[in-house]
Amino acid sequence: MNAFTDGVIAILITILVLELKPPPGDRLSDIAQEKGKLLAYLLSFVFVAIYWVNHGRTLWANIHLLFWLSLTPVATAWLGESGVETGPVAAYTIVLIGCGVAYTVLTLALLALHEDGSQLARAIGRDRKGKLSILLYTIALVLAFFVPWASIGFIVAVSVIWFIPDARVARIVAADGS
Repeated sequence: MNAFTDGVIAILITILVLELKPPPGDRLSDIAQEKGKLLAYLLSFVFVAIYWVNHGRTLWANIHLLFWLSLTPVATAWLGESGVETGPVAAYTIVLIGCGVAYTVLTLALLALHEDGSQLARAIGRDRKGKLSILLYTIALVLAFFVPWASIGFIVAVSVIWFIPDARVARIVAADGS
């Protein structure tokens, strides 16, 4: 039942986000023209999330992450249509910061369910990559208002950091299994 519910809710959220379109123009303030659609999306997203979250404790943290991830297509579309201009780059970076923060919150929620010395706690450790990612995204956001191309460079740098798979979990599980 949980798997079916998860699948249906994922589809519902996907359908909701498909209605969002990038704003015309290339300024961050152009988002204001879409505020009605964005607020309606937020309200509906929360409505669907409330039903889903009642299935478990860490789901609020997970739904927070899914919210930010669901905005990726519209931010990507705006960046793709308008190019490397302040507004689209800043909006894209805001979504990436939201994803990074939400992932950190989810990690903390999961860690709260485990003891300090658990496999998960040892595997996550200090989460240097996660903290560095949020820092670089924040720098990228500031740069978006001055040098949008440099902002894109920081975004690419975070991707390169994560492109190399994080072996922490596999290493801890392998060590505990031997």
